[in-house]
Amino acid sequence: MAVPNLVNLEKVSKSYGVRPLLTEVSLGIGVGQRIGIVGRNGDGKTTLLEVLTGIEAADTGRVSRQRGLLVGYLHQGDELDDTHSVREAVLGGRADHEWAADSTTREVVEVLLAGVDLDRPVLGLSGGERRRCSLAALLLDEHDLLILDEPTNHLDVEAVAWLARHVAALPSALVVVTHDRWFLDAVCQWTWEVHDGVVDAYEGGYAAFVLARAERSRQAATVESRRANLARKELAWLRRGAPARTSKPKFRIEAANALIEDVPPPRDTLALQKFATQRLGKDVIDVEDVDLRRGERVLLEHATWRLGPGDRVGIVGVNGAGKTSVLSLLAGTLDPQKGRVKHGRTIALAHLTQQLDTLDPTMRVLPMVESIRRVTKTADGEITATSMLERFGFTGDKLVARIGDLSGGERRRFQLLCLLLEEPNVLLLDEPTNDLDIETLQVLEDFLDGWPGTLVVVSHDRYFLERATDSVWALLGDGQISMLPRGVDEYLERRAAGDDAPPVVRAQADRSSAPAGRTAAVAAASAASAAPKAKVGGAEERSARKAVARVEKRLAKITQEEAALNAEALELGQDYEKMAGVSARLAALADEKEQLELEWLEAAEILG
Repeated sequence: MAVPNLVNLEKVSKSYGVRPLLTEVSLGIGVGQRIGIVGRNGDGKTTLLEVLTGIEAADTGRVSRQRGLLVGYLHQGDELDDTHSVREAVLGGRADHEWAADSTTREVVEVLLAGVDLDRPVLGLSGGERRRCSLAALLLDEHDLLILDEPTNHLDVEAVAWLARHVAALPSALVVVTHDRWFLDAVCQWTWEVHDGVVDAYEGGYAAFVLARAERSRQAATVESRRANLARKELAWLRRGAPARTSKPKFRIEAANALIEDVPPPRDTLALQKFATQRLGKDVIDVEDVDLRRGERVLLEHATWRLGPGDRVGIVGVNGAGKTSVLSLLAGTLDPQKGRVKHGRTIALAHLTQQLDTLDPTMRVLPMVESIRRVTKTADGEITATSMLERFGFTGDKLVARIGDLSGGERRRFQLLCLLLEEPNVLLLDEPTNDLDIETLQVLEDFLDGWPGTLVVVSHDRYFLERATDSVWALLGDGQISMLPRGVDEYLERRAAGDDAPPVVRAQADRSSAPAGRTAAVAAASAASAAPKAKVGGAEERSARKAVARVEKRLAKITQEEAALNAEALELGQDYEKMAGVSARLAALADEKEQLELEWLEAAEILG
């Protein structure tokens, strides 16, 4: 007998004022399902969560929930009592020896509340600390359904990787809204896109969503819009540019090849460096034998670092490691205790901080942009200010809106846009992805692909770091800025081994660096490639070839069966009992596919 869904929406509509955010939406959340929700800011993602939880009532339609359903909801505010201590708010007042005896509780506290005094009052915590306390309290409780709205905010790269592992191992169903595309790919089995009042469902995480959405557009023979072009360009990067994804078996990417065969690499690195050298010369920023301290904390000691023309650098480190201070050091707004920071004579530096109060709230959007520059130049040509505004989502009434009336996400977008219009040749970005939706991130990445200059990014958004930069450097607590040839993967390995230990590969780091459903395959491929290859005999080779042919034939059939089941699911509408049966068959196919992929990898390794 099919298991009923935990929550069902039947033809649900919800509007604010005259604007419809949800229009006759029908969907359900099954037991143990992990669903990611994407869409532009303001398109209704949070509204959908609030309708699912019952915080907001639907205008029309029906919302039904399983009797006795336990729902945990991390919303963008918090419900912490300011009169409580952190220990009371998160741990129910338990003493250290009580909560530390439970390994799960201990891990949550050690990761999310690192550096927070458990006996300090909630009143006085920073926004980031309150957020992490709320998340910790939620994860320490038991739920049938966990709903998380932007859970990765205020978490560093290491904590995001831990959170992905933790929630993927929970037995509860999960619905998450986040702009962190790596997290979506690592955790989610389904992706819901909220747009124009509807919710489209796609099987798989973010990478699968990008492919499926582009494929739907191709099959429908739609005219390619800018949005589709960005999706195809990002798909090309997913296929060609991300080191963590190069172990995919070829049958994983055959469907993508037809879409990206005529798409060039996202960036022409040589052309950008040539253009950057023309603008900057050979000298950009030199950090020479610098000591940097904040209070009693040593951030840098005898550190030397050179940034050249066209360098695209990401900086990672735990919260408090000094990432923001290093950006201020590079910008010249923070002086070192020893040594010097030398700027090239031709640099025009722009620094995006985490503060939003740098904008005049009385100014209006279009006049302020035109006062900065009407036309800006990139390596691909000139872009008008109005075109830039449109690309960053400012159209219609938003063009004449007062800056003080914009939302936090809109102000962040506008702040970034104004910075880019100044035509800097050195760009320092401190957590640029905060408050930006995925489509705006794609626009920013697309712009940076043609921007010729030196780029330094501090971000907890692993996907953005890998997408926008060419090298990753880390603050590991040893007073130096260390280059990591293998990027974020190497950073997580070194953190797992201890900050000052040499990089080693550990199972935990492997799990954190591979998206869900592909971990075993990637680990198997890595282990196989690291081992010395024995000479393959004729019989073994023939057997491996037969295995590859058999597996690929079955995988092709599974792809057809999945397509048929997905089509059937679309036709079922509100028949949730049959929908549960379809979901169970799709899950069985996914399990079979994963086993076949492992078999394929083992056979392919024999064939070399």
